[in-house]
Amino acid sequence: MAHVVTQPCCNDAGCVAVCPVNCIHPTPEERIHARTEMLYIDPATCIDCGACVDECPVDAIVPPEDLTPAMQPFVDMNAAYYEDNPTPEPVAAPELPKVARGSGVLRVAIVGSGPSACYLADALCTHRGLDVEISMIERLPVPGGLVRYGVAPDHSSTKSIAGTFTRIMGRRNVDVYLDVEVGRHLTHDDLLRHHHAVVYASGATGDRALGVPGEGLAGSMSAREFVAWYNGHPEYADLRLDLSCQRAVVVGNGNVALDVARVLTSDVSRLMTTDIAAHALEALAASRIREVVVLGRRGARSASFSTPELLGLGEIPGVDVTASGIDHGSAEMSVLEHIRADILTRYAETDPMAGRRRIHLQFLRSPVEVLGNGRVEYLRTAVNALDEHGGVGETGEFEDIETGLVLRSIGFRGERRPGVPFDEDRAVIPNLAGAAIDPDSGERVPGVYTAGWLKRGPSGVIGSNKTCSAETAASIVGDFVEGRHATPAGDRKAFAALVSARQPDYLDLQGWRRIDAFERNAGRSAGRPRVKVVSTSAMSSVARGEPAVAR
Repeated sequence: MAHVVTQPCCNDAGCVAVCPVNCIHPTPEERIHARTEMLYIDPATCIDCGACVDECPVDAIVPPEDLTPAMQPFVDMNAAYYEDNPTPEPVAAPELPKVARGSGVLRVAIVGSGPSACYLADALCTHRGLDVEISMIERLPVPGGLVRYGVAPDHSSTKSIAGTFTRIMGRRNVDVYLDVEVGRHLTHDDLLRHHHAVVYASGATGDRALGVPGEGLAGSMSAREFVAWYNGHPEYADLRLDLSCQRAVVVGNGNVALDVARVLTSDVSRLMTTDIAAHALEALAASRIREVVVLGRRGARSASFSTPELLGLGEIPGVDVTASGIDHGSAEMSVLEHIRADILTRYAETDPMAGRRRIHLQFLRSPVEVLGNGRVEYLRTAVNALDEHGGVGETGEFEDIETGLVLRSIGFRGERRPGVPFDEDRAVIPNLAGAAIDPDSGERVPGVYTAGWLKRGPSGVIGSNKTCSAETAASIVGDFVEGRHATPAGDRKAFAALVSARQPDYLDLQGWRRIDAFERNAGRSAGRPRVKVVSTSAMSSVARGEPAVAR
């Protein structure tokens, strides 16, 4: 039996490069890679050498001797992938242009410190022949972005990739400026004056609205805010959530929706072993929520959640998972789609036990109004049906779901940055291979680039950003080689002086390492991976070696 990729897979694809027999797919050079939910190991060609196990940053690859019966679905999924995709469809991989010796130092400012920012820094720093200096600018006192504040606390393996990113930020040619905000402490023009290229890789920090009456009632909020709250984001730590209702409804059925459902229904004893924020742990311990309805407008086949995340729902102790409206339509399904359909069918046939918490996956329902007297009491939904072509149509029927908490999880939105072009409809920086484009003229904006969700929209998993950032890096280096960048007026030392003058209290990577050590030490005392510091003032105190408490 071969090695098997399991649920924590981040799609980083580092394992692809070390495999001596090319048995891990899809590779970044294959067209399907950009939209795949995980990687798969070909059981017919794997030689069990173990190279991929050592390379995997999130411990997702399991050797055959360590496989358990619970992992059998992943064995089946690995085999099914190669039945569905016998011949990979290649694409041209982005390659960094060759840089002649003596070309000078390329200076790049990266706004953001999450996966796309770190992968971009890595691509630039490791390019042979390129002499590069990077300024990484993060508005919060801690780096990490999506890894720290977006990944669910019970996905500790996925969070472990943060160590890889810290090592990238620790390279000698990378300067990290934390608690520094572009638009407040520094301007876009400040960055351009001191760098050849400025890259906006700050993610999608807004969210999409339902656009239905009553959406603004108390008890209706975005899943993004809820996730930030339970992950200890300092801007959301003081949210006051009313969890006294019996049922919550999550509108949307992507991976974030499933994360929210798991957190709301998990027993606190399970969450106590994670890095969930202390204030969230306390609130969830008092929660009266017994059921979470995950609502999807379309059919089950169109749901956005990944198969590993769907499978993981059924493994939560003390929680039943049920489903309804799982019509998959009449179109032919791939082997992997059959596996997914079988999981949903099993959930649909589950008879929930009295006294247990429940997650219910409800398909073919559209929210049309949030009802209540001052706060959420019901969510009115339109009943949908699939037509013969698999499209979704309304039936004219409506159902009211009694609930006190409605969380919309229908997509994140990027936000406009001062002085940078922005596409309001797609909520991204318009770009060509990461190079910003003026939407009016269609011309390149000199020196301005983007990566990650602000470049392509909120899609993919953590590792999806690696290929995305490599493409942006290729554009930056190509422009550098062709002499398209303006020469910076200030060097590395001058930029550091500017930051110090504008934000004397900024933190560097050493400050983050002190915070990291403090949180881990507090976690050891509590039997947890870490206890997060959640206020910016406490973060600053810890970073400077001053007394503080983990709050």
